[in-house]
Amino acid sequence: MADSPDIKSGSPERFGYSWGIFSEILPVHEVQFQRWTSALPQGAWQGAAFLDVGCGMGRNSYWAVKAGATSGRAIDVDERSLAGARVNLAESPVQVDHESAYDISDENRFDIAFSVGVIHHLEDPELALRRMARAVKPGGRVMMWVYGYENNEWIVRWFNPLRRLLFARLPLSVVFFLSFFPTAMLWTLLRLGWGRLEYHDLLRALSFRHLKAIVFDQMIPRIAHYYRRDEVESLMQSAGLQDISLEWVNEMSWSAVGTKPGNPGS
Repeated sequence: MADSPDIKSGSPERFGYSWGIFSEILPVHEVQFQRWTSALPQGAWQGAAFLDVGCGMGRNSYWAVKAGATSGRAIDVDERSLAGARVNLAESPVQVDHESAYDISDENRFDIAFSVGVIHHLEDPELALRRMARAVKPGGRVMMWVYGYENNEWIVRWFNPLRRLLFARLPLSVVFFLSFFPTAMLWTLLRLGWGRLEYHDLLRALSFRHLKAIVFDQMIPRIAHYYRRDEVESLMQSAGLQDISLEWVNEMSWSAVGTKPGNPGS
């Protein structure tokens, strides 16, 4: 990948830096995966072929296979992310490829196309979702997990401007160093009982290193959208999806799934 950032793609090289540091798959990631994909019907992974859009180091593909998927394709555009994914998925039936969410080449191939934590970092999320919808079979499902606006208003009002003006412009090594300080503050507050949302309970169970990975990921993107419920539904509808279902995840984010029109197998 070129060193110059592809703004339309969001921040793949910045997240690639993060995945290069935090590349291990942990048991707690399964809990996160189950919550992030909760809009899918129970048993949806069983026997499924899937497309993982913006796979990072491959942890969501890993858990999709553990949940019963029999084949998959995981795509990303940063070579550090892909290197981690190839290691983590080496013994799985998942093909790891260099491909952009905007340039998905598959058509009518998969049972599920999903994207966890990527769509909200794209300049053109509608295009990515349309490509995902094209990639699934008629009757197939498109699923995404995105940041919610509800309960994140303070981030949109106060932290987002700081991220855009400062952290998104600083060298990543500097941001990584600086991320220690908000992580230490958050770690202390959580252990003093601060936070009453489901998400705070999840954070309290994490190691300091894992918590730092989350804080760092919040600091580095150039683009971060926070969606209201109706905006999530609108995004899915813009991709031509129907039977849209949403789940409120950790009281701070949305898991959404929609179905491609047509009869399965047609």
